[in-house]
Amino acid sequence: MTLTTEMLTLLDAKEGDTLFVVRTDDGGLKLMTEDPALKQALAAAEIVMDENRDLLQALA
Repeated sequence: MTLTTEMLTLLDAKEGDTLFVVRTDDGGLKLMTEDPALKQALAAAEIVMDENRDLLQALA
């Protein structure tokens, strides 16, 4: 895919970066520079770590 310099600037991306396309609720498409699945998984992991902080420290 070829994007203009202006589009890359708006996305805070540079040539060679990986972009992710996500379908929005209204049927449109959204370009993202971050993998939405990874972002969601990291958020879930952070919640688990916060809930189990004492246990994780004991295991470390």
